[in-house]
Amino acid sequence: MSAAPNSVIFHNALDIAEIVRQLLEEGWTIEPEDLAHISPYLTEHINRFGKYSTHELGIQPEAYDPKPDVDFTPLREQDPTPAGFGRAA
Repeated sequence: MSAAPNSVIFHNALDIAEIVRQLLEEGWTIEPEDLAHISPYLTEHINRFGKYSTHELGIQPEAYDPKPDVDFTPLREQDPTPAGFGRAA
C-alpha cells in the first residue's frame, strides 16, 4: 500500500479517536462492538484532484494520546470464527 492510502487511514483513525473521546466526555457509553463496525478507510471526504487549503500546515497539533478510554476486553474474550471474516463492517 502506498503512502497516500496509509495517510488517509491514519488521518481517519485520528479523527475517529477524537470523536470517540468527545462522545465519552459528553457522557455517551461507547461499546467495543460499536467501534468494531467503524472502518478508518473512508474516502468520501478525499478530493483527489481538488483544491486544499494549506493555511493550517504551520499549526502545531496537540500531543496525540493513542489510547482512548474504551475497554476492548469483551472483544478480546470472544472466540473469532471464520464465518465473521471477509464481511464488510
